[in-house]
Amino acid sequence: MFYKFARLIMRLYFALFYRVKVEGKENIPDKGPLLLYANHPSAWDMILIGCYMKRQVHFMAKAELFRNPLLAFLFRSLGAFPVSRGKGDVGSVKTVFRLLNEGRVVGIFPEGTRTKKKDVTKGKSGAAMFAFHSKAPILPVGIVWNKKWFSKLKLVFGEPFTLEYPEDEHPSKQELMDSTRMIIDRIYALIGQ
Repeated sequence: MFYKFARLIMRLYFALFYRVKVEGKENIPDKGPLLLYANHPSAWDMILIGCYMKRQVHFMAKAELFRNPLLAFLFRSLGAFPVSRGKGDVGSVKTVFRLLNEGRVVGIFPEGTRTKKKDVTKGKSGAAMFAFHSKAPILPVGIVWNKKWFSKLKLVFGEPFTLEYPEDEHPSKQELMDSTRMIIDRIYALIGQ
């Protein structure tokens, strides 16, 4: 209930103060587990994507955002969950797989932090690892922000795809990094970068 209300309010905000162009909504699967991977140029990316997705997205967000009790309540109400970056956060990994097993959408920024322009060196191998172990399809999403009010924002949903590895073979760390870079390339190709 709170999620739908917040989504409505934020869509109104974007409609009043920006000109949002959304492409590829037909590419969003109606059901089943889904890994949504997007570039991350702004702190508002989670909200922007959530406003224009027809399904609720459970975003992995940095643990620092959950330190303030009010913000923690807000983020959790919207479906986000914390991850401790730079550490092996087993709890957040379990949360990702639980949500996927429940047929939900998990949102992840594979570069791991806000990035103004494409930088594949920031990619995290965990992005490909989630896709490999879950076999969930990946929905690439490209975002272009113009920070000025009443300016254009662009949100592009690409075609879902899955990562293919040889049967009964666990990919190496390098193969996972290469796959994450390929995911990042697909995201930025959606917005011409």
